[in-house]
This record gives sequence, structure tokens and C-alpha cells, in this order.
Amino acid sequence: MSHNIANRNGKDCMMYTGEVPWHELGTKLNQPATSAEAIKAAGLDWDVRKVPLYAVEGNTILPAAGCMAVVPSDRWGQPACPIFGVVGQGYEILQNREAFAFFDAIVGKDAAIYHTAGALGQGENIWLLAKLPGLMTIMEGDSVEKYVLLSTGHDGRSAVRITITGVRVVCQNTLTQALSTGQTFLRAQHNRTLKQHLTETAEVLRAVNQAYTRMEKVCQAMLRRELDDAEVHAYLNAVIAHPAPTKGKMALPRWVRADRDGCFQQFKEGPGTQLPGVEGTLWAAYNGVTDYYDHFRRYGLRGDGNRMAGALFGRGLEMKNRAYHEACNLVRRRQ
Repeated sequence: MSHNIANRNGKDCMMYTGEVPWHELGTKLNQPATSAEAIKAAGLDWDVRKVPLYAVEGNTILPAAGCMAVVPSDRWGQPACPIFGVVGQGYEILQNREAFAFFDAIVGKDAAIYHTAGALGQGENIWLLAKLPGLMTIMEGDSVEKYVLLSTGHDGRSAVRITITGVRVVCQNTLTQALSTGQTFLRAQHNRTLKQHLTETAEVLRAVNQAYTRMEKVCQAMLRRELDDAEVHAYLNAVIAHPAPTKGKMALPRWVRADRDGCFQQFKEGPGTQLPGVEGTLWAAYNGVTDYYDHFRRYGLRGDGNRMAGALFGRGLEMKNRAYHEACNLVRRRQ
């Protein structure tokens, strides 16, 4: 089950609009949803709670001081009730409906803008993806729609995070950008300051819009930077770097070679990379990376966990970010 989509009471915890996802799971809606519609269609209309933990051996039962388990409220007391995470007493819960309400305050209350939402694992990690108005225009015929991604979890480890995800209209690959140090839109831990952070909606929206303005200029600069095949290979080598040698092994790992080859193939043949003005540019090379990690790279269970989590939050996100920053470096060197 490489998709890792949660299933509750026989229902897959995901909603989507538009094209059917590769795993063919979830509830399809004919148009973008409001938060009320999305939370119901995605099967996220449930709460979690903290319950005390105990150590048990034979007839001895002792409380585990300061330790609590996060569990789904509607399944608490049932034999198959999952434990999402073990947390301290100071852990602050963010209910699914509160995450949607926070997102509504940023992107528009009661607006039909939600394109995907769902839960992974047994429900311990959730995400919401909403579309902002307007487009980033890189060139005529090649535009990027602007999305905002919220991810959070009930596992005791996942912070509340907001990142931006540009979806390229011509081919539907996601240009996910995690921001550099000091430019994070929101990263809030589940502690006593969480609810305070969630009141900073105006600041978050302003930072998101500013980031998209900067990104549009950078992408247009990528379009003006022409590369020959040797330069593309050098770019991909920098993005997908040779890992540090282990136990004296210096040979290039097979997965590194496969990833580089896959990205180069998408640079040559990917959707939109053959458009006049795009072909042979840094913009095409960058999109080759994002397209490969979104749609073609296999995320093994031993390495990246699952394909969706790998593309959105794991190695796929990491490599798309590296591709963006390496492209920025190339643009700066040319200036």
C-alpha cells in the first residue's frame, strides 16, 4: 500500500478535484470544495484526544508520569484503536476542523478553493491544499497556478507547516518550494504557543504573496538561461549529489544514477519542456526534476515511506527544493 492513504470505516481519507490520482483512491468532487465540503469528503470530520499512559506488568499497573497517548476520540476504548503518538502533558492538540478554520482565515472563508485534502497512515498526518487566485506567468502559454499547502499531524512529531506549491498548468507537476532560513510562512509546534501562532493569518498571507512574486521573477530568469546537455548534467549532478561514502564504498549508487537519468529524460521529453522558448533552458531542466519526483520516481518503503508522502513531504520535496536553490545559484552566476 505505497500510497499510505488512511482508511477509516472502509472509506479512504482523501478528497480531490480534477484528474484522478495515480492511486485511484479518495472521493472525487466535480469542483473545488469549501472547507465544510472538503473535511466531510476527505473523511476528516473526527477529533483526537489525549489519554494517560500506564506501564503494566502482571498485576502491577503504574502511571507513566507525564506521558499521554493521542488517539482518535471516536475509536477510543475499541480493541483496534490506534495510538497516533506519545506526547507530554504540554502537547497542544490541533483538531482537523481547527486546521481547516485556520486555513479558511488565510485563503478565504466559505470559498470553494480546496483541491485535495486527506490523511496518511492511520490518520496521524493530514494535509490540505487550497488554490489562491491569480497565476504566475512565466511566458505566454506557460503559467503556474498558486497553491498553499498546510500539513500537520497528531503523532507528537509533526509541526504545523505552511508551504507554497505552484502547479504548472501545462503539465500539472508541482513546483513545491520550502523557503530558506528566515522565510518560513509558518512552522508552529504543538505547544502552548500554537494557538497564538494561528492568529497570525494576515502575516502568513502577506508572506505567501510576497514569496510568489519573488518566485515568478526567479522562474522568468530561469527561462532566459539557456543550457547545453553538459550543463544540464552538471546541474543534475549538483541537485542529486553523490552521497557520502560508507564503509569505503565510492561507487555511484544505482538510485542516484536512476534519478539523474530520469530527470534528464523529463528535461528532454517532459510535458511542456519542448515549448518554443522553453526547450533547452534552465526552466526546462528544473521542471524535469519536479516532474520526475512528482510522477515517475518510485519511493521505496525502506527509504522514503510511501509515494505520496515522499513527493509532498519527503525526498521528493527535498530534491525539488534543492533543484530550485541550485537553479537560483545558476541564475545569480549569470547576472
